[in-house]
Amino acid sequence: MLQTIENNFFSQDFVAENQQIELPILKEKQIELFIKREDLIHPFVSGNKFRKLKYNLAEAKKLKKKSILTFGGAFSNHIVATAVAGKMEGFATVGIIRGDELGKNLKETLANNATLNEAHKNGMKFQFVDRTIYRQKNSFGFIEKLKNRYGDFYLIPEGGTNCLAVDGCQEILTKQDTDFDYICSSIGTGGTIAGLINASKKNQKIIGFPALKGGFLKDEISKFTTKRNWKLHVNYHFGGYAKHNNELIDFINDFKNKTGILLDPVYTGKMLFGILDLVAKDNFKAGSKLLAIHTGGIQGITGFNKTLKEKQEQIINV
Repeated sequence: MLQTIENNFFSQDFVAENQQIELPILKEKQIELFIKREDLIHPFVSGNKFRKLKYNLAEAKKLKKKSILTFGGAFSNHIVATAVAGKMEGFATVGIIRGDELGKNLKETLANNATLNEAHKNGMKFQFVDRTIYRQKNSFGFIEKLKNRYGDFYLIPEGGTNCLAVDGCQEILTKQDTDFDYICSSIGTGGTIAGLINASKKNQKIIGFPALKGGFLKDEISKFTTKRNWKLHVNYHFGGYAKHNNELIDFINDFKNKTGILLDPVYTGKMLFGILDLVAKDNFKAGSKLLAIHTGGIQGITGFNKTLKEKQEQIINV
């Protein structure tokens, strides 16, 4: 388990343990699979969120900014991580949240949304915008309006991906990881896998599992890396971002029962489902050694389970 100290938290160099997974299919196919437990860094600023925020927070301090503004959906791990990290580092935080209907009754929204509630408890101010306006989040005009309202903030994009975030994600891999043949990662905005690609060795192949539909991710990833030792498996998104079915929930629960490791349903659950499906289909030759990055996101399960209960569906066992 990783031990963390709140003081100077973001100046620390965390090295997550690689936990070997023992499952019959892996033994049958003669595949070694390890999971890098980045999820143990912090309950809310875990995994790739810590990595993405580390150098952005340092830059905000260097520029003497007093506040941080970012974007996200109602169940965004990035939103809550930014709020918690901001409080830890002495920044005011603002979250531009997709969905203006959520702002009509904030008290009710916070009561029903554990992610936004945690961000709110850590001091984040919200501005809820409709989905049409939200799509303008990268436009100069929209950003200028936000500056007029909130002052001279430090801007972190949706999902946290920028050059500094990629630099942080490069630190996920260490010298102990050079003997792995494959490095596997779930993908949201592409920053994490770009960092992994940049840090990888010539003999390694990086495999990405997008959590959402769309063919734009290759172009996004290519903005941050010149290497070509990577590929995406795009058939494990289960219908799109935050979409799921009973098979995925069953898999997450079964994986937890057999390994003791909890996976989130948006990212890591889909990635591990994909990895083991590819193993079963002989996509890796016998003797291959795989490392899967656990990027955290566990905090989001509370809200996810609430939705599952409302639909009278099976929940994730935590």
